[in-house]
Amino acid sequence: MLPAGDWALEQQVATVTLPWADRHRRRLRMTDDAGDAFLLDLEQAVPLSDRDGLALDGGGVIAVQAASETVIEVRPANAAEAARLAWHLGNRHVAVQVLADGGLRLLDEAVLADMLRGLGAMLVYRRLPFAPEAGAYAGPAHDHRPAKVPQ
Repeated sequence: MLPAGDWALEQQVATVTLPWADRHRRRLRMTDDAGDAFLLDLEQAVPLSDRDGLALDGGGVIAVQAASETVIEVRPANAAEAARLAWHLGNRHVAVQVLADGGLRLLDEAVLADMLRGLGAMLVYRRLPFAPEAGAYAGPAHDHRPAKVPQ
């Protein structure tokens, strides 16, 4: 696995577009966006981010693209509300993306949406790539080890 920015775009031979649930794998037969099969075979499961690369044994790189998914954006009125809503989501072990403007993004799920509305949150539904926080036990960000992926 090659972190975004650590590989030359000229090496790209294909793309694979994946939802968040499919971007944390170790070994899996996959199909790129052109329909060609390849085997993802990493030493350990690593979360794949948008623009990461998968090095092929025979040369070249398959670029990872984060698929657009239905997400809920939570628009808190202030920092205290953001912290309170984030606590409730974290208490339920929900994957959350923290936005630069203080908002929160999570995958669309009716039960969570109802809970958030019940807590007074304003919700906005969108179709966007989802990139949640890795979590406290995931290790340093972008501590990825390059691995070859056979075709």
